Amino acid sequence: MKIGVIGAMDEEIAHFTKHLTIENKHTLAGNTFVEAVAGYCEIVLAKTGVGKVNAAITAQKMLDYFEVDLLLFTGVAGACDPSLEIGDIVVSTDCQHHDIDASPLGFPKGTIPMFHGPSIFPADPEWQKRVLQAAEEAVNTKVIPGRIVSGEVFVADKQEVEMLHRTFDAACVEMEGAAVAQTAWLHSTPFVIIRSISDKANGEAPASFQQWLYEAAERSAALVLETIHIYNKEIRESR
Repeated sequence: MKIGVIGAMDEEIAHFTKHLTIENKHTLAGNTFVEAVAGYCEIVLAKTGVGKVNAAITAQKMLDYFEVDLLLFTGVAGACDPSLEIGDIVVSTDCQHHDIDASPLGFPKGTIPMFHGPSIFPADPEWQKRVLQAAEEAVNTKVIPGRIVSGEVFVADKQEVEMLHRTFDAACVEMEGAAVAQTAWLHSTPFVIIRSISDKANGEAPASFQQWLYEAAERSAALVLETIHIYNKEIRESR
């Protein structure tokens, strides 16, 4: 099993280098891709940079150059579900672009016009189940399955948050996940997006994001590592 692990920022991937056996590094499209080993799994680790375009390019490189079997995106997000607090984690049931709007053409907001696939991209249920199982072992916080929405904007407005929750049933909002999900869907590759809450995406979001970024990112990374550990345990027990 070859797993592509992706984060948008240094803080979101720093935790992994302490726990993986690094074997090689490559530079592609300006990004560093680190090849590592974790038990029975080959890991390819990369930072995308912020935003959906960067995320899609990195995911495509993971698929084309490294031929990964699974994409896991790890990092932080703003809460849309009002029950979520700082440090809680959302495991994607599915992902959607919230900033695409072709409503003048008759398409509901969030619908990709003239696209041959869906506008809501489902996460792999088997791997989502593993992540939720790992949460029972790895993190001492609330972890929920939910929809993750993405857009090319840092949301820091209470009314916008309420709209995203009401319109899309969004659990949290960030800037990369739906692009990775769409890329994975186009290649029939399983994916799961894991996001730890760093802010409430409201007027206090910029300060909260800076204060909690590293701790929230570390929680998400720990959950990814425990998920890989659970998969390795399954392989070991099946032999």
